[in-house]
Amino acid sequence: MKRTIIVAIACLMLMPTAALGQKKKRVTTARRPRTVTAPKTVDVVREGATHVADQIKILTKYIYLLGGVAKGIEQADIAIRRKEASPAIIEQTEKNKATVRSSIADVRVGLDKLETDFRTTPALELYYITLSGVVSDAALAEQQAAANQFDQAGRTLLGVVNRLTDVLLKMR
Repeated sequence: MKRTIIVAIACLMLMPTAALGQKKKRVTTARRPRTVTAPKTVDVVREGATHVADQIKILTKYIYLLGGVAKGIEQADIAIRRKEASPAIIEQTEKNKATVRSSIADVRVGLDKLETDFRTTPALELYYITLSGVVSDAALAEQQAAANQFDQAGRTLLGVVNRLTDVLLKMR
């Protein structure tokens, strides 16, 4: 019986050591960040640059067409002042003037949307500083067209194209 007690005591003494040796080490794994569903900044900037490029295309095409229309309106106005124009020419000239004014207003609305998008999108705020003011320039062109200064309105819109080009250069 003495032997059993000694063996039991020896087992009890060895048991905590064996139990400690069998403990599993806890391995901490690095947590992976969750994938963000928001679009990446690069994609937002690329999309913004696309919108700027689209506005440049629209404006340059419009200015090209405005040059010919403005020349025709100017010649018709000269004929009207000399009383050499028929009523049909007078009516057509007034329609052309109204169309030009409406088109410039539409251009201003498109630029206003572009400026608002840049101001409210965090990834594009950096470029908003350069873009800021194109709407006021477009509004100036609209006022010039309302005063029958179509050539000057076209020149003002060229300034808008220049500013949009500057924004596009900063975005690349």
